[in-house]
Amino acid sequence: MVRDFGVEENEVAKWAGLTSAVFSLFQSAAAVPWGKVADRWGRKPSLIVGLFCTMVCFLVWGLSTSLPMAIAVRAVQGASNGNVGIIRTVVAELVPEKELQPRAFSVMPLVWSLGSVVGPAFGGLFADPARQYPALFEGVWFFEKFPYALPNLIAALFFLVSLTSATLFLKETLASKRDQGDWGIEFGKRLGRALSRRRTQDHQRRQSFVDGEATAPLLASNVQNGRKKTANSRAHRFIDIFTNQTVLIMFAYFFLAFHSVAYDQNVTVFLNYPVVEHTPENTKLPFYFNGGFGLESGMIGTIFMFYGIACGLVQFILFSPMVARWGVLNCYKACCVVMPFVYLLTPYTSLFPTYTTRMLALAFVLALKAFSIIVAFPAVVILLTNACTSLRILGTLNGFVTMFSGFGRAIGPASTGLAFTWGAKHGYIIAAYFFLALMAILGAIPVFWVVEGEGPTASPDNSDVEDNDTLDSDDDSRESEPLLGSSQPPTTYKTSDSRARN
Repeated sequence: MVRDFGVEENEVAKWAGLTSAVFSLFQSAAAVPWGKVADRWGRKPSLIVGLFCTMVCFLVWGLSTSLPMAIAVRAVQGASNGNVGIIRTVVAELVPEKELQPRAFSVMPLVWSLGSVVGPAFGGLFADPARQYPALFEGVWFFEKFPYALPNLIAALFFLVSLTSATLFLKETLASKRDQGDWGIEFGKRLGRALSRRRTQDHQRRQSFVDGEATAPLLASNVQNGRKKTANSRAHRFIDIFTNQTVLIMFAYFFLAFHSVAYDQNVTVFLNYPVVEHTPENTKLPFYFNGGFGLESGMIGTIFMFYGIACGLVQFILFSPMVARWGVLNCYKACCVVMPFVYLLTPYTSLFPTYTTRMLALAFVLALKAFSIIVAFPAVVILLTNACTSLRILGTLNGFVTMFSGFGRAIGPASTGLAFTWGAKHGYIIAAYFFLALMAILGAIPVFWVVEGEGPTASPDNSDVEDNDTLDSDDDSRESEPLLGSSQPPTTYKTSDSRARN
């Protein structure tokens, strides 16, 4: 698409990377405000607005006729969509039980893996339909003028289905908003009854375990609605969000996003880079050598299709049993140890003498990468969720996490691309991958100081059980206390609060 804007061939990679970086940068800048909006107004409204904005941006992206327009659309799309952090918050609130978290938090990477397989194939199948399917679309001026409109129109239909489903069936998980009326849910129930015409089954559905669990309080509390509103209206203090543990985990998350996304984007360039015949003059192991795989874009796409399938299988089959046996933190530490070796081994796969041996070596390295990264991302999200001291700040915390990871996703590919360009020019194709290995090592260092927390449900909230007179007269002390219900005496609250802070 970037090439069709009139960009020169040797500039395509640079502008494609810049377009991707703009999205990540604007998403990072808007992540914290979106988190605060979700904490104040609710998770569901924030998700619905994000879905709607993304749908509109997809439509405009398909109608882009110039590079500046495309970059502007990506910027707006990044700034208007805070759904990544909010969805993590919703999952954490729906599944507070630690034993169920691995399965719950593995859903998002599983869906992402599926999208990474289907998305590129989907876009390639429907892009430029007037050229690909002349019998159907030749002479249709709209698709001749906007060759990338069709895949984006179809994608917008998927967003419309998602938007409708969220409006009619998604329940609010923010405690202070959960008991308020929701016209979307009510309309969805009426629609379901009208379609089924079986009120008895509808009554049984509403009394089922799953529905009851979704609507019941996520945390034990005897808080009245008025007190929930009072507690929720208090401003979040940075000391509540940036504890020692959350800072360590956010630091690790930044580097994880940095090197994993940079590798995925850079390895495609490496696979497309021409094969070099190695001679004593141009090859001095272990560092001085050049060359890639010389693969066409179609073959690279096929490789990444299988890569995405492997990620999905690891996520669906192995992640939960591994976490159940060894724990989330130990699994994440193991991934942090493996990933630097994955990056260091990658450039050496081009040194194998035959095409078959090179592809086998590449398959081994990519399998290690798929295994490590698909375990690492949900694991670090679980660790971050369990390090949070209160559900009332979880949306804001996830906003900060999205911001920092977005910076990593923006800076990583750009800096790694510069390292690859320099290395290929001077005969050190390994330069970019040694740089990635260094980033992975830096990201692994703080993990060994991380302690797995008990989660937001472990923090008592004495502000919710105090009477209104105390709430009015002692606002400063109330501000420093976590927000989970408890019936213990005030002295116990201070002790628990001190432990949670440390």
